[in-house]
Amino acid sequence: MKKTAVTFGDPNGISFEITVKALNFLDLPSDEIVLITNSDILEYYKDNFGLSLEKNYKIIDVPFDINKLRIGKETETGGEFSFCSLVKACNLAEEGLIDSIVTAPVSKNAMKTAGHNYSGQTEVLEQYLANKEQKAEMIFVCDKFSVMLMTRHIAINKISEYIKKDLLIARLEKLAHSLKMQLNIKSPSIAVCALNPHAGENGMFGREEIDEIIPAINELRKKGINIEGPFPADSLFTKCAMEECKYDCYIAMYHDQGLIPVKLLERDNCVNTTLGLNILRTSPAHGTAYDIAGKNIANPSSMINAIKLAVK
Repeated sequence: MKKTAVTFGDPNGISFEITVKALNFLDLPSDEIVLITNSDILEYYKDNFGLSLEKNYKIIDVPFDINKLRIGKETETGGEFSFCSLVKACNLAEEGLIDSIVTAPVSKNAMKTAGHNYSGQTEVLEQYLANKEQKAEMIFVCDKFSVMLMTRHIAINKISEYIKKDLLIARLEKLAHSLKMQLNIKSPSIAVCALNPHAGENGMFGREEIDEIIPAINELRKKGINIEGPFPADSLFTKCAMEECKYDCYIAMYHDQGLIPVKLLERDNCVNTTLGLNILRTSPAHGTAYDIAGKNIANPSSMINAIKLAVK
Protein backbone atom coordinates (compact mmCIF):
# COMPACT_ATOMS: atom_id res chain seq x y z
CA MET A 1 0.00 0.00 0.00
CA LYS A 2 1.26 3.45 -0.90
CA LYS A 3 1.94 5.79 2.03
CA THR A 4 2.57 9.52 2.21
CA ALA A 5 4.54 11.14 5.02
CA VAL A 6 3.49 14.63 6.09
CA THR A 7 5.90 16.81 8.07
CA PHE A 8 4.41 19.62 10.14
CA GLY A 9 7.13 22.20 9.53
CA ASP A 10 7.85 25.14 11.83
CA PRO A 11 5.63 24.93 14.95
CA ASN A 12 5.76 28.71 15.46
CA GLY A 13 4.28 29.62 12.06
CA ILE A 14 1.07 28.61 10.31
CA SER A 15 2.35 25.15 9.38
CA PHE A 16 0.49 23.19 12.08
CA GLU A 17 -2.70 25.14 11.42
CA ILE A 18 -2.80 24.58 7.66
CA THR A 19 -1.73 20.93 7.95
CA VAL A 20 -4.48 20.03 10.40
CA LYS A 21 -7.05 21.94 8.34
CA ALA A 22 -5.90 20.29 5.11
CA LEU A 23 -5.97 16.76 6.52
CA ASN A 24 -9.45 17.29 7.98
CA PHE A 25 -10.71 18.69 4.68
CA LEU A 26 -9.31 15.81 2.60
CA ASP A 27 -10.45 13.03 4.96
CA LEU A 28 -7.95 10.53 3.54
CA PRO A 29 -7.76 6.86 4.56
CA SER A 30 -5.80 6.80 7.81
CA ASP A 31 -3.62 3.87 6.70
CA GLU A 32 -2.27 5.88 3.74
CA ILE A 33 -0.88 8.77 5.79
CA VAL A 34 2.01 8.98 8.27
CA LEU A 35 2.36 12.19 10.29
CA ILE A 36 5.80 13.38 11.37
CA THR A 37 4.99 15.82 14.13
CA ASN A 38 4.89 16.25 17.90
CA SER A 39 1.94 15.17 20.04
CA ASP A 40 2.46 17.90 22.64
CA ILE A 41 2.31 20.62 19.98
CA LEU A 42 -0.81 19.06 18.48
CA GLU A 43 -2.40 19.08 21.93
CA TYR A 44 -1.42 22.73 22.38
CA TYR A 45 -3.10 23.71 19.11
CA LYS A 46 -6.18 21.72 20.10
CA ASP A 47 -6.47 23.36 23.53
CA ASN A 48 -5.65 26.91 22.44
CA PHE A 49 -7.02 27.18 18.91
CA GLY A 50 -9.60 24.41 18.65
CA LEU A 51 -7.58 22.69 15.91
CA SER A 52 -7.53 18.92 16.18
CA LEU A 53 -7.18 16.02 13.79
CA GLU A 54 -10.47 14.30 13.02
CA LYS A 55 -8.89 10.96 12.08
CA ASN A 56 -6.52 8.66 13.91
CA TYR A 57 -3.45 8.87 11.67
CA LYS A 58 -0.21 7.16 12.62
CA ILE A 59 2.08 9.69 14.31
CA ILE A 60 5.85 9.58 14.46
CA ASP A 61 6.86 11.90 17.30
CA VAL A 62 9.80 14.26 16.88
CA PRO A 63 11.07 15.61 20.24
CA PHE A 64 10.14 19.20 21.15
CA ASP A 65 10.04 21.06 24.45
CA ILE A 66 6.55 22.54 24.50
CA ASN A 67 7.76 25.22 26.93
CA LYS A 68 9.88 26.63 24.09
CA LEU A 69 6.97 27.11 21.70
CA ARG A 70 6.83 30.75 20.58
CA ILE A 71 3.91 31.28 18.21
CA GLY A 72 4.72 33.97 15.64
CA LYS A 73 8.44 33.99 16.41
CA GLU A 74 11.42 32.54 14.53
CA THR A 75 13.38 30.37 16.97
CA GLU A 76 16.29 27.96 17.02
CA THR A 77 14.13 25.23 18.56
CA GLY A 78 11.58 25.65 15.78
CA GLY A 79 14.36 25.32 13.21
CA GLU A 80 15.74 22.19 14.89
CA PHE A 81 12.30 20.58 14.98
CA SER A 82 11.73 21.43 11.29
CA PHE A 83 15.06 19.92 10.25
CA CYS A 84 14.70 16.76 12.34
CA SER A 85 11.19 16.20 10.96
CA LEU A 86 12.44 16.40 7.39
CA VAL A 87 15.36 14.06 8.08
CA LYS A 88 12.95 11.56 9.64
CA ALA A 89 10.87 11.66 6.43
CA CYS A 90 14.03 11.02 4.40
CA ASN A 91 14.87 8.05 6.62
CA LEU A 92 11.42 6.56 6.04
CA ALA A 93 11.86 7.03 2.30
CA GLU A 94 15.26 5.32 2.32
CA GLU A 95 13.74 2.39 4.22
CA GLY A 96 11.01 2.09 1.58
CA LEU A 97 8.23 2.77 4.09
CA ILE A 98 6.72 5.74 2.23
CA ASP A 99 6.18 6.66 -1.42
CA SER A 100 5.90 10.45 -1.18
CA ILE A 101 6.59 13.32 1.20
CA VAL A 102 4.58 16.47 1.93
CA THR A 103 6.44 19.18 3.81
CA ALA A 104 4.77 22.05 5.63
CA PRO A 105 6.57 25.43 5.51
CA VAL A 106 9.77 26.00 7.47
CA SER A 107 12.04 28.97 8.15
CA LYS A 108 15.38 28.62 6.39
CA ASN A 109 16.94 31.07 8.84
CA ALA A 110 15.59 29.20 11.86
CA MET A 111 17.16 25.98 10.56
CA LYS A 112 20.42 27.83 9.96
CA THR A 113 20.32 29.23 13.50
CA ALA A 114 19.93 25.64 14.70
CA GLY A 115 23.14 24.73 12.86
CA HIS A 116 21.71 23.35 9.60
CA ASN A 117 23.02 25.52 6.78
CA TYR A 118 20.79 24.64 3.83
CA SER A 119 19.14 27.13 1.49
CA GLY A 120 15.84 25.23 1.68
CA GLN A 121 14.06 21.93 2.17
CA THR A 122 14.81 20.92 -1.42
CA GLU A 123 18.54 20.96 -0.66
CA VAL A 124 18.04 18.84 2.46
CA LEU A 125 16.13 16.26 0.44
CA GLU A 126 18.88 16.21 -2.18
CA GLN A 127 21.54 15.75 0.50
CA TYR A 128 19.79 12.78 2.10
CA LEU A 129 18.03 11.09 -0.82
CA ALA A 130 19.85 11.78 -4.11
CA ASN A 131 21.88 9.06 -5.80
CA LYS A 132 25.13 9.97 -7.56
CA GLU A 133 23.46 10.96 -10.84
CA GLN A 134 20.41 12.60 -9.30
CA LYS A 135 19.66 16.27 -8.65
CA ALA A 136 16.57 17.62 -6.97
CA GLU A 137 14.64 20.10 -9.11
CA MET A 138 12.20 22.67 -7.74
CA ILE A 139 9.04 22.93 -9.82
CA PHE A 140 5.88 24.83 -8.98
CA VAL A 141 2.90 22.86 -10.26
CA CYS A 142 -0.18 25.06 -10.67
CA ASP A 143 -3.62 24.69 -12.21
CA LYS A 144 -2.78 26.72 -15.33
CA PHE A 145 0.97 26.22 -15.69
CA SER A 146 4.12 24.90 -14.02
CA VAL A 147 7.44 26.66 -13.47
CA MET A 148 10.91 25.22 -12.88
CA LEU A 149 13.68 27.38 -11.43
CA MET A 150 17.11 27.01 -13.03
CA THR A 151 18.63 28.78 -10.04
CA ARG A 152 17.03 28.96 -6.63
CA HIS A 153 18.32 30.78 -3.55
CA ILE A 154 21.40 32.54 -4.87
CA ALA A 155 22.38 36.20 -5.24
CA ILE A 156 21.32 38.00 -8.41
CA ASN A 157 24.92 38.86 -9.31
CA LYS A 158 25.83 35.15 -9.31
CA ILE A 159 23.05 33.89 -11.58
CA SER A 160 24.90 34.08 -14.90
CA GLU A 161 27.60 31.78 -13.50
CA TYR A 162 25.03 28.98 -13.41
CA ILE A 163 23.53 29.56 -16.86
CA LYS A 164 25.86 27.30 -18.84
CA LYS A 165 25.10 25.15 -21.87
CA ASP A 166 26.13 21.79 -20.43
CA LEU A 167 24.31 22.36 -17.15
CA LEU A 168 21.15 23.46 -18.97
CA ILE A 169 21.22 20.36 -21.16
CA ALA A 170 21.75 17.97 -18.27
CA ARG A 171 19.05 19.44 -16.04
CA LEU A 172 16.41 20.00 -18.72
CA GLU A 173 16.88 16.51 -20.15
CA LYS A 174 16.26 15.08 -16.68
CA LEU A 175 13.31 17.43 -16.25
CA ALA A 176 11.63 16.12 -19.40
CA HIS A 177 12.08 12.57 -18.08
CA SER A 178 10.66 13.48 -14.64
CA LEU A 179 7.64 15.22 -16.16
CA LYS A 180 6.84 11.98 -17.95
CA MET A 181 7.59 9.55 -15.14
CA GLN A 182 6.56 11.48 -12.01
CA LEU A 183 3.84 13.84 -13.27
CA ASN A 184 2.52 11.51 -15.98
CA ILE A 185 2.78 14.02 -18.84
CA LYS A 186 3.21 11.82 -21.92
CA SER A 187 4.85 14.37 -24.22
CA PRO A 188 5.80 17.45 -22.19
CA SER A 189 6.24 20.81 -23.89
CA ILE A 190 8.77 23.21 -22.35
CA ALA A 191 9.26 26.96 -22.75
CA VAL A 192 12.54 28.60 -21.69
CA CYS A 193 12.70 32.16 -20.35
CA ALA A 194 15.59 34.36 -21.39
CA LEU A 195 17.93 35.63 -18.71
CA ASN A 196 18.30 39.15 -20.07
CA PRO A 197 15.69 41.78 -21.05
CA HIS A 198 14.31 41.27 -24.58
CA ALA A 199 16.20 37.94 -24.69
CA GLY A 200 19.45 39.88 -24.87
CA GLU A 201 18.47 41.84 -28.00
CA ASN A 202 21.07 40.02 -30.15
CA GLY A 203 23.78 40.51 -27.56
CA MET A 204 23.13 44.19 -26.78
CA PHE A 205 21.97 43.38 -23.21
CA GLY A 206 24.04 40.26 -22.55
CA ARG A 207 25.31 37.21 -24.43
CA GLU A 208 23.98 34.37 -22.26
CA GLU A 209 21.19 33.67 -24.75
CA ILE A 210 23.59 33.48 -27.71
CA ASP A 211 26.44 31.64 -26.02
CA GLU A 212 24.65 29.28 -23.62
CA ILE A 213 20.85 29.10 -23.75
CA ILE A 214 20.18 28.82 -27.50
CA PRO A 215 22.91 26.19 -28.06
CA ALA A 216 21.47 24.17 -25.18
CA ILE A 217 17.94 24.34 -26.61
CA ASN A 218 19.21 23.24 -30.04
CA GLU A 219 20.96 20.21 -28.51
CA LEU A 220 17.87 19.24 -26.54
CA ARG A 221 15.74 19.41 -29.68
CA LYS A 222 18.15 17.00 -31.37
CA LYS A 223 17.46 14.63 -28.46
CA GLY A 224 13.74 14.75 -29.27
CA ILE A 225 12.68 17.07 -26.46
CA ASN A 226 9.83 19.48 -27.25
CA ILE A 227 11.41 22.72 -26.07
CA GLU A 228 11.24 26.32 -27.33
CA GLY A 229 12.78 29.69 -26.49
CA PRO A 230 14.41 31.65 -25.12
CA PHE A 231 11.46 34.02 -24.74
CA PRO A 232 11.45 37.39 -22.95
CA ALA A 233 9.97 36.52 -19.58
CA ASP A 234 7.64 39.52 -19.37
CA SER A 235 5.74 38.67 -22.55
CA LEU A 236 5.83 34.92 -21.95
CA PHE A 237 4.10 35.07 -18.58
CA THR A 238 1.79 37.86 -19.71
CA LYS A 239 0.45 35.57 -22.43
CA CYS A 240 -0.01 32.82 -19.85
CA ALA A 241 -2.01 35.18 -17.65
CA MET A 242 -4.26 36.42 -20.45
CA GLU A 243 -4.65 33.27 -22.51
CA GLU A 244 -4.60 29.52 -22.13
CA CYS A 245 -1.07 28.43 -21.26
CA LYS A 246 0.62 26.84 -24.26
CA TYR A 247 3.33 24.84 -22.48
CA ASP A 248 3.41 22.21 -19.75
CA CYS A 249 6.42 23.72 -18.01
CA TYR A 250 8.08 27.15 -18.07
CA ILE A 251 11.80 27.42 -17.22
CA ALA A 252 12.69 30.50 -15.19
CA MET A 253 16.35 31.47 -14.98
CA TYR A 254 16.13 32.81 -11.43
CA HIS A 255 13.92 32.77 -8.37
CA ASP A 256 11.81 35.92 -8.73
CA GLN A 257 11.48 35.60 -12.50
CA GLY A 258 9.45 32.44 -11.95
CA LEU A 259 7.84 33.02 -8.58
CA ILE A 260 6.37 36.46 -9.14
CA PRO A 261 3.94 35.16 -11.79
CA VAL A 262 3.34 31.98 -9.76
CA LYS A 263 2.38 33.85 -6.61
CA LEU A 264 0.49 36.55 -8.47
CA LEU A 265 -1.62 34.22 -10.59
CA GLU A 266 -1.78 30.88 -8.80
CA ARG A 267 -0.67 31.32 -5.19
CA ASP A 268 -3.42 29.26 -3.54
CA ASN A 269 -3.53 26.67 -6.32
CA CYS A 270 0.20 26.07 -6.65
CA VAL A 271 2.35 23.32 -5.18
CA ASN A 272 6.10 23.43 -4.67
CA THR A 273 7.19 20.07 -6.06
CA THR A 274 10.56 18.33 -5.93
CA LEU A 275 11.28 16.11 -8.93
CA GLY A 276 14.40 14.20 -9.93
CA LEU A 277 14.71 11.97 -6.86
CA ASN A 278 13.32 8.47 -6.35
CA ILE A 279 10.49 9.90 -4.28
CA LEU A 280 8.10 12.78 -4.98
CA ARG A 281 7.96 15.68 -2.53
CA THR A 282 5.33 18.42 -2.45
CA SER A 283 4.89 21.52 -0.30
CA PRO A 284 2.73 24.66 -0.19
CA ALA A 285 3.96 27.54 -2.33
CA HIS A 286 4.26 29.91 0.63
CA GLY A 287 6.20 30.33 3.85
CA THR A 288 5.65 30.25 7.60
CA ALA A 289 3.63 33.51 7.74
CA TYR A 290 4.63 34.32 11.34
CA ASP A 291 2.57 37.52 11.14
CA ILE A 292 -0.74 35.60 11.13
CA ALA A 293 0.34 32.57 13.16
CA GLY A 294 -1.97 31.73 16.04
CA LYS A 295 -4.89 33.69 14.60
CA ASN A 296 -6.60 30.70 12.96
CA ILE A 297 -7.05 32.59 9.69
CA ALA A 298 -4.47 30.87 7.46
CA ASN A 299 -5.72 29.56 4.11
CA PRO A 300 -4.93 25.82 3.76
CA SER A 301 -5.61 25.65 -0.02
CA SER A 302 -1.99 25.24 -1.10
CA MET A 303 -1.40 22.57 1.57
CA ILE A 304 -4.55 20.77 0.46
CA ASN A 305 -3.27 20.74 -3.12
CA ALA A 306 0.18 19.61 -1.98
CA ILE A 307 -1.25 16.58 -0.16
CA LYS A 308 -3.60 15.77 -3.04
CA LEU A 309 -0.75 15.80 -5.57
CA ALA A 310 1.51 13.64 -3.40
CA VAL A 311 -1.22 11.07 -2.78
CA LYS A 312 -2.20 11.06 -6.47
